[in-house]
Amino acid sequence: MLTLSIILQAVANAAIAKTGAGIGAGLAAIGAGIGIGRIGGSSVEAIARQPEAINDIRSNMILTASLVEGAAFFAMIICLLILFI
Repeated sequence: MLTLSIILQAVANAAIAKTGAGIGAGLAAIGAGIGIGRIGGSSVEAIARQPEAINDIRSNMILTASLVEGAAFFAMIICLLILFI
């Protein structure tokens, strides 16, 4: 009887971990989408205000968007590792 309860607890904890991993991956994707959207919107506003600085603004926008995307990708990989390990 004791071993059955231990097995049931392990299965329940695995299900909770998988649910948490799925929610975490979804939140990481949503956060990256919001972040990249804000970066794009702000850069368009900055370019509209100072068209002569388009090259500097564009390069900073691409660098920042790639950093946000990298952080989101890292979070999703961690969630997938939790899911499958």
